[in-house]
Amino acid sequence: MKNYLTLLGLCVLLTSVGCAPALIGAGAAGGYAVGTDERTIGDQWDDATITANIKTRMADDPVVNAGDIDADTSEGHVILTGVVKTGKEAERAAEIARKVPGVKSVKNALQVGSRTMGQYLDDKVLVSKIKGKLFSEPNIRSLNIDVDVNLGVVSLTGIVKTREQKEKALELARSVSGTVDVIDNIKVKSP
Repeated sequence: MKNYLTLLGLCVLLTSVGCAPALIGAGAAGGYAVGTDERTIGDQWDDATITANIKTRMADDPVVNAGDIDADTSEGHVILTGVVKTGKEAERAAEIARKVPGVKSVKNALQVGSRTMGQYLDDKVLVSKIKGKLFSEPNIRSLNIDVDVNLGVVSLTGIVKTREQKEKALELARSVSGTVDVIDNIKVKSP
């Protein structure tokens, strides 16, 4: 009964504040993502910690521009994507990631070059289109697949239950206009 009253009081407090819908919605979305992820909650926590440590170390490094690099971690395996200015920066980013405790492997998919604001916006539109297709596919848990796009090169990262789900996700990404290439970082979870 005490827990019920505490929960009721919290709900009343939140609904009297203007940010309640955002808090409740964010909590529900986060709960859904955790509940549908193929990884254990412990693995999700470990992966998030690894990613945070990588980003922190990159931000502190004088060679690497951390804002240009996305690090995704799945079961300790790290994938680096983004567009960096030099090969030295790409190598340094991978070196930093490898040194973080808990990292099992690092796949360096960084592209060397530059992109204009127009290319950046095109990449963001492409991400939205691909996520929309994944979301509308009933047999794919779209929140289990991370979509990154850099200069039209799509990276799909995550864990799915079946080979069919993996192939469907790759097919959907390839079918979107503007996709130059698709990098497959999707793992099929063994039963």
